[in-house]
Formats: sequence, C-alpha cells, structure tokens
Amino acid sequence: MPRLYLFERLRNRYRRNRALLFERKLHKLKPANPYISFTFDDFPQSAYLIGGTILKKYGIRGTYYTSLGLMGKESPVGRIFSLKELRDLVTDGHELGCHTYDHLDAWETNLDSFEKSILRNREALKSILPQVYFATFSYPREEPHPMIKRIAGTYFVCCRGGGQTLNSGMIDLNLAKSCFIDSVNGETLSSLKILINKNKVEKGWLIFSTHDICMNPSRFGCGPDYFEDIVRYAANSGAVILPVCEVYSQIYGDKQ
Repeated sequence: MPRLYLFERLRNRYRRNRALLFERKLHKLKPANPYISFTFDDFPQSAYLIGGTILKKYGIRGTYYTSLGLMGKESPVGRIFSLKELRDLVTDGHELGCHTYDHLDAWETNLDSFEKSILRNREALKSILPQVYFATFSYPREEPHPMIKRIAGTYFVCCRGGGQTLNSGMIDLNLAKSCFIDSVNGETLSSLKILINKNKVEKGWLIFSTHDICMNPSRFGCGPDYFEDIVRYAANSGAVILPVCEVYSQIYGDKQ
C-alpha cells in the first residue's frame, strides 16, 4: 500500500472519529414511522431540473443545501442553480438548507471565517427571499472539525454529514448521518435497497445525499434512471418522505 494513501486513510479516520465523538447534540430518535429525506449538496441545476422532476413524479419534496456564493457558476458537479431556479424550488415546496456562502471546508477553515460564511449566506438569502430561512445545514467538503460542529449547532436545528448509514437510536443533531448516492462511495442499487429495508424495520431516519443528476454525472452524482430507481423503491417502502426540516419538526417539534 503506498505510504501517501495509508497516510490519507489514517488522517480521514482520525478526523471522522473526532467529528463523531465531540460537540454532540444527542437526542433519542423514536419516530412512529420510518422517515426518509432526499438531499442535494451544492444545488447544481441538474439536481433540481432533473432530480426535482423525478421527486415530483412521486410526490416527494427534498432539501437542497445551498451556497449562495456559487450561484450561476460552473463547478465540478456542473452549473450551479440560477436565481430563477432558486425561486422555483421554493415555490415547489422544497427546503433550502445552508452550505455556507463560500462552500468552505468544514475541517480546514478557521472558525471565524466559517461562522462569517454561515451568516453571509443567511443575509444573502434574506435579500433574495425574505420569507425563507435556513433551518438545517450540510457540512461542505469534509467531516466537520468539532469546533465547527459547535458553531453550526448554534444556528441550525439539524446539521448533516455523511457516514453511509441511517439514523436510529440516539442521533447527533449536530452531525446527522446520511448515505451518499454517487460513485465515490461505491454503493450499489442492491445495497441502497437493503438500507431502505433496514430503515423500515428499525423505524429510523434515512437521509440520502447526492449532487448532480444527469446522463454523464460527476463522481459526486448519479444518473437519472439510477436515482429514480432509488426514489421509487423508497416511495414504496412505507416510509414518510419529507425534507430534513420537516422530519425534524415531526419528531422533535421545537425541541433543540
């Protein structure tokens, strides 16, 4: 095994363990039903124009984690949303979540810059859509440094990371687990269906995450047919499927 690869694996494990162990906001997850949420990071146009169309076909609304500083720009996951798509998404009943204004690395960024980027994203949203606010958050790029978790947890009712699993039992609302649908994490359609079945049995909360949805997706996204297969299976699983903020409200109400 190359030394650099081994170093990166050890570094990532160290970061992941620190993120999991510190600055937790623990609550018991005891829903009456299994829940599923579909979320999109960075909010590339295809996530709404294609992914949103697929969700609408099944009567599902999702959560789009937004960095307003990226609006209209090209990115590794395709062109990012326009102002029209931002407004249309809200009209369609989807949730807008925060992803920092500048899409900052949740481990490497200094605390002051990270907090300022959260606040700048909030102010930018207020200037565009005064009636909308960010209730939930997704950590950009990396698992969060514990001090970043502390900051994010003061501004949002639920902050989402990765982990490739569902939430059950005790949930850390400063680092809710999600399962990415992409080629980076190597999940198969079979493994994702198994996870949906497990979520049903455990009455858990399964949060799916991805980026672009298109015929030639980046390694952070997936194809439309693949995505629809997962959405269809989830819709037929008996789970209640809602945006992240609405699942939180149904389970916890105003409790923080």
